[in-house]
Amino acid sequence: MDNKNETIKDNNMASQAASLESLGPLAIAGVQPYQEKAGEEYMNDAQKEHFYKILTAWRDQLRNEVDRTVVHMKNEAANFPDPVDRASQEEEFALELRARDRERKLIKKIEKTLAKLKNDEFGYCEQCGIEIGIKRLEARPTADLCVDCKALAEIKEKQLEG
Repeated sequence: MDNKNETIKDNNMASQAASLESLGPLAIAGVQPYQEKAGEEYMNDAQKEHFYKILTAWRDQLRNEVDRTVVHMKNEAANFPDPVDRASQEEEFALELRARDRERKLIKKIEKTLAKLKNDEFGYCEQCGIEIGIKRLEARPTADLCVDCKALAEIKEKQLEG
């Protein structure tokens, strides 16, 4: 009975994390979209604090997922005598590890973005230097290109592939 309850609890936690993740970084941080005030300076202290909350909450949530996976894999690891059961478990673990690897890369990108925020380099396009914009940064807090430069980069990438 305890294992069944633990499995239900793990599944509930995983579905809560997935639903939070689908809502995006704002929901993970528990913040509302930033309301710009008339004549407000771009990337002022209030905006920086807003994005700091978003980025740190997102990073912490991803770190918790990594920790949860490690615990899950330790608890669930078994040497099944049946090759099919063993293969199923190995495939499950491989999928989890692949997801965690993507998340590890995202954590590094979030850390890089937090450093840019600290150094007053956050919110500006690395290519052309213009403001990326609050709405775009809320949708993708790690964005380092404005919409136009990102579109050009994607076009160039497709041309190189083709």
